[in-house]
Amino acid sequence: MTHDEIKSCRKFCLIQKGLNGFASAARCLQSPFLLAIRLYWGWQFFQTGWGKLQNIPHVIQFFQSLHIPMPEANAWIVAIMECFGGLLLMAGLGSRLVAFALAFDMIIAYITADSEALKSIFSDSDKFVQAAPFPFLLMTLTVLAFGAGVFSLDWLVEKIFPPKAEAPKVIPNQ
Repeated sequence: MTHDEIKSCRKFCLIQKGLNGFASAARCLQSPFLLAIRLYWGWQFFQTGWGKLQNIPHVIQFFQSLHIPMPEANAWIVAIMECFGGLLLMAGLGSRLVAFALAFDMIIAYITADSEALKSIFSDSDKFVQAAPFPFLLMTLTVLAFGAGVFSLDWLVEKIFPPKAEAPKVIPNQ
C-alpha cells in the first residue's frame, strides 16, 4: 500500500468510527422519544375517547350520518378503544396490540370521515397529512413498528417474564 492509500484508509476508519458513535448516541434517544410520543398521543387518544363516552348519542348520530354499519355498537367500541387504548399507550402496556387497533381505527376514520383526504394521498399529499387522523395514524404506526421502548410496562413485563426459547427441532433419522 502506498502512503496515500494508508491515509485514505485511516480517514475512512475515522469517518466510520464517527458515524458509529453518532448512531449509538442517536439510539439512546429512541426510548425517551417513544415515551414522549406515547404520553402525548396516548393522552390525546384518551381525551378523544373520553369525550366520545361523555356524548355517545352525538357520536352515534355522527356515525349514522357517515353510514357506518351498526353505528351504536361501533360508537361504543371506538370510544372505549380510544379512551382505554390511550391509557394503555401512556403506560406502555400491550403497546403494539393497542397501536394496531388504534391504527385500524384511524384508517377507518380516513375512509369514512376524511375520504377526500385519503383519495388525495398521491395527488395532494398536503391534504392527506393535514387531515385529523394523520398524526394519530403516524404515531400508532411508529409504536407498532418500534414498540414501547424501555420506559414502559411492556419492557418490565418482558424482563419479569422473558419469552421462552423454542426447543430445537429434532429431525428423526430416516
